[in-house]
Amino acid sequence: MERVAISERPDWREKATEYGFNFHTMHGEPYWSEEAYYRLTLAQVEKLEEVTAELHQMCLQVAERVVASDALMDRFRIPKHVREFVRQSWNSRQPSLYSRLDLAWDGTGEPKLLENNADTPTSLYEAAFFQWIWLEDQIAAGNLPADSDQFNSLQEKLIERFAQLKAQHGFNLLHFTCCRDTIEDRGTVQYLQDCANEADVASEFLYIEDIGLGEKGQFTDMQDQVIGNLFKLYPWEFMLREMFSTKLEDAGVRWLEPAWKSILSNKALLPMLWEMFPNHPNLLPAYFADEDHPELEKYVVKPIFSREGANVRIIEKGQEIARVDGPYGEEGYIIQQFQPLPKFGDSYTLIGSWLVDSQPAGIGIREDRELITQDLSRFYPHSFTG
Repeated sequence: MERVAISERPDWREKATEYGFNFHTMHGEPYWSEEAYYRLTLAQVEKLEEVTAELHQMCLQVAERVVASDALMDRFRIPKHVREFVRQSWNSRQPSLYSRLDLAWDGTGEPKLLENNADTPTSLYEAAFFQWIWLEDQIAAGNLPADSDQFNSLQEKLIERFAQLKAQHGFNLLHFTCCRDTIEDRGTVQYLQDCANEADVASEFLYIEDIGLGEKGQFTDMQDQVIGNLFKLYPWEFMLREMFSTKLEDAGVRWLEPAWKSILSNKALLPMLWEMFPNHPNLLPAYFADEDHPELEKYVVKPIFSREGANVRIIEKGQEIARVDGPYGEEGYIIQQFQPLPKFGDSYTLIGSWLVDSQPAGIGIREDRELITQDLSRFYPHSFTG
């Protein structure tokens, strides 16, 4: 894998505005960057595809084991009053839409799984759509070889998946929701709504703060319309603890993502994977922090519910060498052997490998000058040639 300098498209900011990419710059810092791109080979893309598919199936095996055990539900901090709701979502095979695995890899050796963003993964719009426009524009400008391609079938797979959800699961009307005052989340949800509309799935948007509760215990929108199918860009670990969590089981909603994703998006997944698939070439040693475990010279401490690097610490020989503050930690921690991210110039690189349903669908690449990848880490496009 190479990082290659390239001329920016002179009109990319105008295109971003035209296409509704309103978060290409956040807090005065660039988020989308295209003064360089990452060049892969077809063999590297095939490797990522193969590893992503295998890791996903391993994660599903963990979910199968966790839903069958109250002791493991405890470990994953799933509240007792919603356990049957989570179990039922798994046992009835409630359908999922998408997820993203974060991998450390420089194109050689084996990719290593850092975590699974299985519930509310963002950076989707830029991975699925805007970097594809970049590829087409750069080929047309003669800045990339005419046979350049991209590991990116996200948009077509998302549209196909929405069509399946309509045909096979009755998603005739799908509500979409996220929190107010989150430009990135709103952009992600709008993109997914556009994909659903392409699949002839009728859709409505409302903010999660505006969801109501009807007389019969059903969730309703601002027009008092009963919500039967709901895509939410809002974490299950929040929902399972809030006042309305007691209504989840009886509300009759089909959720995207389904409640069993609360297991896969949980950092407790990592020690479970290591226990079930010890020494697997694509896993890192990981353990619950409060259980006996081998001493690791350099490791990462992660709260079970952490997002965007919050409350993550890196320890080397007993000394903290990096940390990000945040609101998590009361739920407990796991530790994972430190895996150095590839460094290109002065930045560390992380690969987000996407799945739609259970099919590998493409990658997005993020960069950060810090060891811990966070919300504002820069997004760079990629291409490959055979």
